[in-house]
Amino acid sequence: MCAGCFIHLLADARLKEEQATCPNCRCEISKSLCCRNLAVEKAVSELPSDCGFCMKQFPRSLLERHKKEECQDRPLWQSTHKPGTKPHPPPTCFSHRRVTQCKYKRIGCPWQGPYHELTVHESECCHPTKTGNELMEILDEMDQTHKKEMQLYNSVFTLLSFEKIGYTEVQFRPYRTDDFITRLYYETPRFTVLNQTWVLKARVNDSERNPNLSCKRTLSFQLILKSKINSPMECSFLLLKGPYDDVKIHPVIYHFVFNNENNETEYVPLPIIDSVECNKLLAAKNINLRLFIFQIQK
Repeated sequence: MCAGCFIHLLADARLKEEQATCPNCRCEISKSLCCRNLAVEKAVSELPSDCGFCMKQFPRSLLERHKKEECQDRPLWQSTHKPGTKPHPPPTCFSHRRVTQCKYKRIGCPWQGPYHELTVHESECCHPTKTGNELMEILDEMDQTHKKEMQLYNSVFTLLSFEKIGYTEVQFRPYRTDDFITRLYYETPRFTVLNQTWVLKARVNDSERNPNLSCKRTLSFQLILKSKINSPMECSFLLLKGPYDDVKIHPVIYHFVFNNENNETEYVPLPIIDSVECNKLLAAKNINLRLFIFQIQK
């Protein structure tokens, strides 16, 4: 089976508290028990496969080159690499592709379409002929989006100037509730940051009854202070991917004032980009992330 289906199968087994089994022969499977079948991979590379853009058939071994360089319906990938460095290749997963966009996107043109229609569209695009007032409205909306991105960027640098900063690698381990119908949740062992003891908990789809029946999967987490403190402790915190993981996380900074009576944050979203990334985490034996905590001094 392909890697995506394999990860989804392991994630479903985790949610249902079952041993993952092969859909054909029902033998047990896991990441440690499975390996690549190179002979089959070689044979499959010669089989015909459809291009996700133009839907024409090509041998799988030629498909990647066709999609990157030859297909007239391919997306126009925009290079963002720095001079002197190797450019990043376009994503190979069809579900994550980005369609061709008009060069006047910078002044608000929303057009998206196949590569071979780009020249005709740009010659007829109405955005270059819009009035100044019309363009100002469009640019104001774009500025608001950019402003939000810059606020996050500036917030991170402000936090890095704080006197008390702590970080650690955290490992979420899967557990089950004691309910009649058990539910999956995750919890870390106790860890020490900023001379205080903490625990992180996480849950799937906000603990809905049967998350295995849902195609959309999310994770949320809460930070719990286990130490007793003499005065309120105001903190900002965020979770990032660990140094050896490839999970895609868009960082979000959360804020909370801890005290002895109110020592648990609300459950907040773990900002992974989609359900595919969530399945990657669920399929793993443990979830490894990096936690940063910034203590705000009065």
